[in-house]
Amino acid sequence: MNTADLGLPVDVPSTALFTDQYELTMLRAALKAGTAGRRSVFEVFTRRLPDGRRYGVVAGTGRVLDAVENFRFDADVLRFLREKDIVDEETLEWLAGYRFGGDIWGYPEGEVYFPGSPIMRVEGTFAECVLLETVILSILNHDSAIAAAASRMSSAAGERPLIEMGARRTHELAAVAAARSAYVGGFATTSDLAAGFRYNIPTVGTSAHAFTLLHDDERDAFRAQVDSLGRDTTLLVDTYDVAEAVRTAVEVAGPELGAVRIDSGDLLLVAHRVRQQLDELGATETKIVVTSDLDEYAIASLAAAPVDAYGVGTQLVTGSGHPTASMVYKLVARAETGEQDAPLVAVAKKSSGGKTSIGGRKWAARRLDAYGHAEAEVVGTGPVPDDLADRQLLVELVKGGEVVAREPLDAARDRHTAARANLPLSATQLSRGEPVIPTEYAHGGSGS
Repeated sequence: MNTADLGLPVDVPSTALFTDQYELTMLRAALKAGTAGRRSVFEVFTRRLPDGRRYGVVAGTGRVLDAVENFRFDADVLRFLREKDIVDEETLEWLAGYRFGGDIWGYPEGEVYFPGSPIMRVEGTFAECVLLETVILSILNHDSAIAAAASRMSSAAGERPLIEMGARRTHELAAVAAARSAYVGGFATTSDLAAGFRYNIPTVGTSAHAFTLLHDDERDAFRAQVDSLGRDTTLLVDTYDVAEAVRTAVEVAGPELGAVRIDSGDLLLVAHRVRQQLDELGATETKIVVTSDLDEYAIASLAAAPVDAYGVGTQLVTGSGHPTASMVYKLVARAETGEQDAPLVAVAKKSSGGKTSIGGRKWAARRLDAYGHAEAEVVGTGPVPDDLADRQLLVELVKGGEVVAREPLDAARDRHTAARANLPLSATQLSRGEPVIPTEYAHGGSGS
């Protein structure tokens, strides 16, 4: 099903205005100067990882492909631009026929990245590429930040499943993207039905404290839920007294009770007590789910607790303290002239304050050590060394304006699991540290 055809609020008919005004004013000036058609190469990268993080996670690639396809200036959009006098008639005429016709290469979704990694490379005319800057960055920065937090949490959780439940803690559309990114990063399910509908992510959910408070007593609430959802449901046991609630839950559902959820208190202590009580009542197979403002550190602290699953909301959808990946979109090479076959020359911003960039159309490869684990991210221009030829990271995503690399979300999820496993063991440490492998630069050749 193509949900875009349904006019749902999780999709938009056009992404053309998901941009900053200066993209259009640059276009206007370039058209006037005759430089808009110069062949150009833009790259997405980050100069640094969030403080203390060991690796980043690429997420949102699939959404970028959708956004590029839907980047169209329809009549209503053009009318808005004309009425607000944002661009002139020549530019409006050019925009009316806009279709991205270039090429996009990038790290496949779910792959890990490091400072300087050319996460995405956009090639075409200056005009068609510059317009995509904001929408590409807004997607990759948000989704990669959430996926990185999810990856750290899933690593801390080990084999215990994670439930994404942060929809009420962020913008309604961001919640759908966050659930998608969390799934890429290792979460098993989401509570957000829009994410389940849009991306086929497994959904879960049972009841909140309001359902218990609705009834005259806890027993009536539990009975109503079990009668409706079956004995394998999850009962919330911390509305009043936890021990009494657990006893009542087993009496109502029997030892076949699926799970109990704990949403407050000293989770480590309460989980041990609840596990002991469940076992004494014969509910040895009943699982324990914990929620309550969890992050990767809280999850790690519960590793020794008899917990079977975690539900995470606020900390996940806010990137666990780092809500953006700080990626930038920079012109790194452009043609010497407007001729289609003109050679590319490397260009780069030079400034103080840590905002310098490296020019040239880049490739990236990951060098492995003798044990088959990653030991360096190698980024270069010009020819790729023979020993790295089969370790290149960028794949073709769009060719001549046509998407060529759309894939199921599970493919990105599986890729991330494999990529993280290929990193040195220290990658999963939660203690503060530097990127787990260094980025090395191999220079050579020209902008092409």
